[in-house]
Amino acid sequence: MAQFISDGLSLAYDDFGPRDARKAVVLVHGFSANKYENWKRMGWYDAIAGKGMRGLAIDNRGHGESAKPHEPEKYAREAMARDVFALMDHAGIERAHLVGFSMGSHIALTAALLDGGRIDHLVVSGVGGKIFEPARDPDAMAQAMEAPTPDAIADPMLRSFRHFADEQKEDRLALAACSRGPRTPFTPDSLMGIRRPTLVIAGMRDQLAGPPQGLADAIPGAKAVTVPGCDHFSLISHGLFKANVFDFFDGWLE
Repeated sequence: MAQFISDGLSLAYDDFGPRDARKAVVLVHGFSANKYENWKRMGWYDAIAGKGMRGLAIDNRGHGESAKPHEPEKYAREAMARDVFALMDHAGIERAHLVGFSMGSHIALTAALLDGGRIDHLVVSGVGGKIFEPARDPDAMAQAMEAPTPDAIADPMLRSFRHFADEQKEDRLALAACSRGPRTPFTPDSLMGIRRPTLVIAGMRDQLAGPPQGLADAIPGAKAVTVPGCDHFSLISHGLFKANVFDFFDGWLE
């Protein structure tokens, strides 16, 4: 297991594809998942290596094989975004494409606002116009992780996240802390500061994300793609997701 240190935490990552590639891609997974489940199992490692690019995939703090602190303050989005740059530094990569899914997209957007000069192309997936809406109950996800059993969770979406966390054998108290981590809400005005080629992609039936165009409109020059027939969880394995991302990297997506 490859590891690096960021902010005093030991974080796990995978490094795949040719080390001498001209282009690199960094993958940032979603909440309660990990690098294997979101990316490797879904064929992204092979697809990126097959395109002749070097790939890096991080286990976010609190997830997978990385350190799992139980203090919410350890999960500030800015700190998690700096983990991405710390991984790039560790791997000797100055610039890379950055691909996030769901929570990973929030981290990727934060990274682009912190230091967009290190990002070639930015892909944010599993997010859309709802990113600007305040959560109805900001503590609901953390409470779902702390519930004694999934059956105690009334909301079907929260219950599905809890089932997924249990299936992945994740540390639920770390996930609850992650859910409560400090964050600055995104606004259309703040995202105007992103000056990288950006793709926003979401499934047509993704009730968590909302339409991707609603987010793309806030980022100068961003493109939006809706993948038909997908909800939040099925997007990441869909062939059109990969196809659109690689077309975007190659400059073919108009």
